Amino acid sequence: MTQSGTLALVGSGEYLPVMAELESSLLQSGPSLRYVQLATAAGQESVDRLRYWERIGKEQADRIGAQQVFLPVFTREDAMRIDYAEQIKDSGLIYLSGGDPHYLAQTLFGTPVWDAIISNWKSGTSLAGCSAGAMAFGPDIPHFRKMKESGEAGLGLLPHIRVVPHYNKFFKWIPDSAAQLFLKAPEGVRIVGIDEGTAIVTNNLKVWSIYGDGFVHLLNGKNTGKYQSDIEIEI
Repeated sequence: MTQSGTLALVGSGEYLPVMAELESSLLQSGPSLRYVQLATAAGQESVDRLRYWERIGKEQADRIGAQQVFLPVFTREDAMRIDYAEQIKDSGLIYLSGGDPHYLAQTLFGTPVWDAIISNWKSGTSLAGCSAGAMAFGPDIPHFRKMKESGEAGLGLLPHIRVVPHYNKFFKWIPDSAAQLFLKAPEGVRIVGIDEGTAIVTNNLKVWSIYGDGFVHLLNGKNTGKYQSDIEIEI
């Protein structure tokens, strides 16, 4: 896939002060100051929770001098709307925030909104996914109830990377059996753990820069190890 825009995978911290510098740099790398925010992964949560995402998104947009475009894409029907897809055009940054990665992938895949995201990213817009957003970009998303090597289909933006967000806390939250599932992947798929408050950023889908105070963990394949910021890693 040809890529023109910057891409970021974030372990946690979307729209919070800890990620303001990163989100500002991503925005500045794009063609405008329009900051498109999609809380689609939280689409099954309460109205109050969705308002929370919109509120903290606005706070971040104000911090970094951006124009907030909070798209209320919470269902597949929403994702089919052409008017929502058109609002993505010429944005500086598109950000998919946290929630349920399975729901996110199922809601967006094959819709005008997802097509607009990819089209604009290819044209130079920065694209970021945090937590569920980062997980959904991969080829598959492991499902704790279906213990098998290949999970449910992801969005396939990164066919060679499976992200484990919140890595420094993630395996404290899930059973050992589920943890082992995350450490297995189909051939050719790299497993990448990203700590909270940490991100990896690329312009070519091969070499990634590390941002934040935490670590990035390459859990299989070449260059397996634990890495900090101020270096580049090949994935």
